[in-house]
Amino acid sequence: MPLSIAEYVPQTNQSWRPLIIWLIASATALLLVLMIVGAPLAAANDHASLAQTIYRAFGTLCHQLPDRSFFIAGHKFAVCARCTGLYAGFTFVLILFPLLRPLRSVTLPPPKWLFIAAAPLFVDFALTFFGLWENTHSTRLVTGMLLGGVTVFYVMPGLAELSIRIMRRTIPGEAPSKVTLASPESIAGAPSDYSAPERRI
Repeated sequence: MPLSIAEYVPQTNQSWRPLIIWLIASATALLLVLMIVGAPLAAANDHASLAQTIYRAFGTLCHQLPDRSFFIAGHKFAVCARCTGLYAGFTFVLILFPLLRPLRSVTLPPPKWLFIAAAPLFVDFALTFFGLWENTHSTRLVTGMLLGGVTVFYVMPGLAELSIRIMRRTIPGEAPSKVTLASPESIAGAPSDYSAPERRI
């Protein structure tokens, strides 16, 4: 049974936070993908300093080997083919996420699906590592996209839960919990530990 639009997109003022988190995450992921393609374009258009800044930033996470990377305008992408797939797959599914699951959902899929999504990537890498198969840019891209896309279903519920927790702490008009102090009479009538020295600390 399909869910109503209210279950997919937050409708009340207090439930906009998951939508904002999704918008920020999508914009950030899209920016990273544009930077991956933008680095070689910047290098090809005589913006060497900008290109080098992007290459160095992504170089902390990727080996950037030329023989394992896509090229455009005579320059390699900012990351290798497999990392390009990871970023692209994550971004593509993240943008479509509100159509696939409610933004307020904090339910994680079973962990097995993450391992299943990672299996083709691992097999593609392992067969080449042991000399049984020579992977290609296409296999690296596709296996990376598969894992990157599935990862969204584990990242977004965590972000949604975080946004809901923050929302609950900042709901306006909610009175803080009251602390009730004991009356002087109840304190005076309380039993004393001086009658039992072994119970004193």
